[in-house]
Amino acid sequence: MTQATKTSIHNIPNYLTLLRIISIPFILIPLESGKANSCLLSALIFSIAFFTDWLDGFIARKKNLITKFGKIFDPLADKLLIGSSLIVLLDLDWVTAWMVILLIGREIAVTWLRSMLAAKGQILASSWWGKYKTFFQALAVIPLMIHYRYGSIDFSFWGLILLWIALILTIWSGLLYFFQYYPLLMDKGSTP
Repeated sequence: MTQATKTSIHNIPNYLTLLRIISIPFILIPLESGKANSCLLSALIFSIAFFTDWLDGFIARKKNLITKFGKIFDPLADKLLIGSSLIVLLDLDWVTAWMVILLIGREIAVTWLRSMLAAKGQILASSWWGKYKTFFQALAVIPLMIHYRYGSIDFSFWGLILLWIALILTIWSGLLYFFQYYPLLMDKGSTP
């Protein structure tokens, strides 16, 4: 594989990442109405968009199409997708502010850590804990978007249960990143 292929953004995984970002308004606009059918539509589009996260990673690894663009924008797309959805859910008063602040605050803190390490020539690799927290955040957002009770299933209740699990994983994975990588920030010898 040539170096041009590895740095090019023109491949299916990167297009899927961009599609995930482009899908955000199509998720949020119907959700903002708070109406049952609109919320179902938002949850469906969100589910499809989040599936592309798994799909782009699978294709990138299988076809060796991992690029710098993908390494930066794939996690950014997830943060935008989940974070913006949580903000609209907060506006609808379907989640509590302190949970959203902790979830988004952790993302900002880890992004800061990642950028500071990058300036020193270090890479903060994604951990399995980070992948689990992203999965549970997305898994929580879907029933929170559906919100209403259908039959015997109270989607809001189950969404909040999943959000608690996501919150625990979010805090835990964030702490692990800081305990593992913060000493590298203090190492004056690692500057390029």
